[in-house]
Amino acid sequence: MKRSILTNREKEVFELLVMNKTTNEIADLLKISEKTVRNHVSNVIQKLGVKGRAGAIVELVKLGEIKI
Repeated sequence: MKRSILTNREKEVFELLVMNKTTNEIADLLKISEKTVRNHVSNVIQKLGVKGRAGAIVELVKLGEIKI
């Protein structure tokens, strides 16, 4: 099995983002702070070397990390 470039939590955050959840909704659902959600998003954007959430989502779909 190929190893994911995302942590489990990062994957959860992006799966909720593609379901059109807001930062606040994701924080509530995962019982974490909004700042922590934003940190996870920033970490993924940095890992992928993309600009913004949309770019990260496109790249993660291409890599097979998440499905839309």
